Amino acid sequence: FMQVKNTVVWAKHSGDLKKAIQDGKRIIITTVEKFPYISQEIGQEHINHHFAIIIDEAHSGQSGRNSANMNLALSGMASDDEMDNEDKINAIVEGRKLVKTASYFAFTATPKNKTEEVFGTPYKEDGEIKHRPFHVYTMKQAIQEGFILDVLKNYTTIDSWYKIAKKVEDDPMFDKKRAQKKLRSFVEGNPDVIAKKAAMMVDHFHEQIIAKKKLNGKSRAMVVTASIPRCIETYYAINKCLADRHSPYKAIIAFSGECKYNGQEPALTSAGLNGFQDAKIPKEFKKDPYRLLVVADMFQTGFDEPLLQTMYVDKPLYDIAAVQTLSRLNRAAPGKDEVYVLDFANKTSTIQDAFSKFYRTTILSGETDPNKLYDLITLMESYQVYDADDVEHVVDLFLSGAERDRLDPLLDPCVATYNEFETDDQIKFKSAAKSFVRTYGFLGSILPYGNVDWEKLSIFLNLLIPKLPSPREDDLSEGILSTIDLDSYRNEAQEAVAIKLEDEDAEIAPVPAGKVGHIVDPELDPLSKIIMDFNDMFGNIQWNDADNVQRQILQIPAMVSRDEKYQNAMKNSDEQEARTESERALQKVIFSIMSDNMELFKQFQDNPSFKKWLTDMVFNLTYNKEGKPYEAPNNVPQVSKDKPTEDGHFQEPMKQNRMIAENEGSYGKR
Repeated sequence: FMQVKNTVVWAKHSGDLKKAIQDGKRIIITTVEKFPYISQEIGQEHINHHFAIIIDEAHSGQSGRNSANMNLALSGMASDDEMDNEDKINAIVEGRKLVKTASYFAFTATPKNKTEEVFGTPYKEDGEIKHRPFHVYTMKQAIQEGFILDVLKNYTTIDSWYKIAKKVEDDPMFDKKRAQKKLRSFVEGNPDVIAKKAAMMVDHFHEQIIAKKKLNGKSRAMVVTASIPRCIETYYAINKCLADRHSPYKAIIAFSGECKYNGQEPALTSAGLNGFQDAKIPKEFKKDPYRLLVVADMFQTGFDEPLLQTMYVDKPLYDIAAVQTLSRLNRAAPGKDEVYVLDFANKTSTIQDAFSKFYRTTILSGETDPNKLYDLITLMESYQVYDADDVEHVVDLFLSGAERDRLDPLLDPCVATYNEFETDDQIKFKSAAKSFVRTYGFLGSILPYGNVDWEKLSIFLNLLIPKLPSPREDDLSEGILSTIDLDSYRNEAQEAVAIKLEDEDAEIAPVPAGKVGHIVDPELDPLSKIIMDFNDMFGNIQWNDADNVQRQILQIPAMVSRDEKYQNAMKNSDEQEARTESERALQKVIFSIMSDNMELFKQFQDNPSFKKWLTDMVFNLTYNKEGKPYEAPNNVPQVSKDKPTEDGHFQEPMKQNRMIAENEGSYGKR
């Protein structure tokens, strides 16, 4: 096609796009961002022309303002100087809708609910209107036919063990949820932790990929990090590991903007660290000595490099982001028969859930309810931040081309009213306003009717929302990092697995219209409890004989529950007295098995976190008002020094131990 200049044109600038449309070019290649610049001046000569609009990466959002301007320009409804404000608002409402003389073809590998509802084919099932793609070439079929590779075939998770210690004498209270996040970030950002991860990545790349001549010795790897500072730290650590082993290879770093890393001046940029511009990264990455690409957000979508064969993930990934990031590996290439993932941050179940939605056909389970917009309007109006006259006045000025210096004096009293609210009311009003703008921007393109009042309110709120300060919210976890130290850390690669996806279609929910936020009261815990929970969650015991310990733990609840004093307390006393007797009986049982398992005894005596977990687990399993002994499941063998269990019978007890951990909270590796 490109050889026929009268047929195909690449519209690099908005002027090129305007001329191409007016000249009647048959095929125009451009980006949606150019349409706002031509929508006011394109004219109506092409108003009856028929278009085919092909949209690549449709999941990126076709309900935004740029897409509305595209529809406006192609429909011939663009406003001009002779139109009054009523005509202009009607033109905007009409411009949100898909062009009647156009056929839309939207392509995406990861359809969102908005994409399905706009472009999907509606059908009725069990009384519900659902939407499905007009045509599907599934991920499953593409893998089977060799066009892409299965990125889940060799998936290795890295288990981490942390232990942090309190370094202050007092025991201050902190917001538990926020504190746990900060502790995790603190551990993951520790230089020794980053160095150990970098060493594992570099060793794996050299010993499992390069040494085995994967992809005919041309294999590349990507390291996905959670933030720009973490990206820089990981880049430095990988470079040190490469230098220490005298590797012939180098790493490239990629992040957007500038970062004042550790207060450095001037601020760091990826171009400055690499020695070449960011635009050259894809080409340079193909050349030796560059083999590892360390990224923060950049190149996680749309990056097409067939030599990329390995990915090291050190960032939580969910839903579409997980699929798009890991799919950087799926490009086919000669000699590339499989790919490899080492994941430091995610469970295989999370990745499996994300991919399952897009493995076969993705179906929208319902339609967005436009009536929810009325609920949002009612809520916003109840706060009396604005009234109908405010909306009319601001929108009239806006449509007449007024600048911000004329609009702001009308919006400032609304902001002043908002600032007088309590935090919870600020959250409710601002989240309702955002929800209205977002939902109406989408519904305006699919509803068969227009609503001028909704359009005006949308314009008003779009001008007001940026002026509303974020709701005041105290950080009750502030200062926790100054009270703790990292005591120990280690990681261990688990066996590589193939994550299997169900061979069935998946459903996604419609757009959640009418959703309003609210303040969440923090759950306060003392520092010692937060640290104990954190260590429990991420584990800090390295058992020498883990199987024997697990077998012993399985028997403890039944042994405690047979204690006569504990049985009497359950039947005749309150729960607190029963718990006291349970703890006494547990202490007795622990001493009785001391000769069998000194490891278990020592942890119970010396490790408060483990002692609390075991105490709570035993009481929660055994306590009942009838005082009945706890019965271990039939498939769990009884273990004692008099009657050892045969090794062949240990598989089922291990499963039972996992059941107890899931029900009562686990202590150990995660």
